[in-house]
Amino acid sequence: MREFFGIGGYKREAEGAWSWQHILQFSIFMIAMVGLAIFLGLRNKNKDLKTKNKVLIWSAFLIDGFEILKFIIIAIEDVSGLLHVLPLFLCSIQLITIPLAAFTKGRIKEICLDFVLVFGILGAVAGTIGATQNYNAYPVLSFTNIVSGITHSISGFASLYIIISRMQSMKMINAVWVFVIMIAFAIMAYVANVLIDYNYMFLMSGDGTPYDIVFNMVNGNKVLYPLLVVMLFAVYIAIFYGVYYLIANRKKIFSKKAK
Repeated sequence: MREFFGIGGYKREAEGAWSWQHILQFSIFMIAMVGLAIFLGLRNKNKDLKTKNKVLIWSAFLIDGFEILKFIIIAIEDVSGLLHVLPLFLCSIQLITIPLAAFTKGRIKEICLDFVLVFGILGAVAGTIGATQNYNAYPVLSFTNIVSGITHSISGFASLYIIISRMQSMKMINAVWVFVIMIAFAIMAYVANVLIDYNYMFLMSGDGTPYDIVFNMVNGNKVLYPLLVVMLFAVYIAIFYGVYYLIANRKKIFSKKAK
């Protein structure tokens, strides 16, 4: 159990990113995530909001519960390690937005539902399939990788469930608020990076991720690089909303023709 939780450091050698163990693990997470989202989303699609919301409540408890467990395990070994797991990663924002989407009402609920929809799938893919740094550093069957896979998959599940069960509003004004939330966390992440010399939201360097392309493009400029990363967030939000409206409008056109 000490070895599984990594207390005292993992003795086993990491299998590495894109090993068959890594591929098998993220495949299991993706199949479970998509399968549950489709099953529960279709089952609740035509039900009232209260019924639909129960699934999000469970998602909120599970994602935060696993994250709190991770904090406890890290604190047992080294309390200072908590400085490197603050909820300031891109995917960590869902630790706050999923509970807000589940437990609030009105405009705040709308905005948080849309935020989870927009960034949930991206976080799930990046945190399982694309988490090469984790799989190069830790064994596949380890607390670190399994909990990371679970929490990222819950984000992806919530995103898919929201759209399949038709909980999203996707009002154009919400796109602005989705970006505002992102900017707020980016500012906090940047300040934390400067204070503790870390790399939350990859605002300081690419760290082996596709952000390295941007980092190398500006020769690691400490001003241009983080600005371009934030700009990429804005572009992603715009593309997501654009594709959503394109699909939604095409469905309306086809439904009118059918009539």
